[in-house]
Amino acid sequence: MKTWYRMSSPVGDLLLVAEDGKLLEIGFINGRHAVQPPPDAREDRAPFAATIRQLEEYFAGRRKTFDLPLAPRGTEFQRRVWSALQKIPYGKTVAYADIAQRIGNPKGVRAVGLANGRNPIPIVIPCHRVIGKNGALTGYGGGLPIKQKLLEIEGVL
Repeated sequence: MKTWYRMSSPVGDLLLVAEDGKLLEIGFINGRHAVQPPPDAREDRAPFAATIRQLEEYFAGRRKTFDLPLAPRGTEFQRRVWSALQKIPYGKTVAYADIAQRIGNPKGVRAVGLANGRNPIPIVIPCHRVIGKNGALTGYGGGLPIKQKLLEIEGVL
């Protein structure tokens, strides 16, 4: 059974979605692509205790890595990109080309960008740490102000 919970955060309310004890999604309720609870899920805070605690610690600057069971849904290519994103250290940024190189597809920069944009578990899978090759902040599902705030929390900006 899918469950969901709405959590307040310094970057706005987040919609958490889980199934069978694994985090499926973190959505920005007021982000660029606002989300709603899944119709096939019920509201329940209990399954999200560890997620809420770890996110609160992250926002307070006390957590640099997450230790949560994740189940992002996507293609094999997307999951490879998301796996590479999880290896970007806290407080560091990389370019889309760097991720393409890391997954063995150096010409797949655009595809990496698309997969990055479809990351269903932002913050925990740190797609906000990917920036343009020229150092510019580029697209983010929650909007650039949220990306900027996350990078400020990590001391990058």
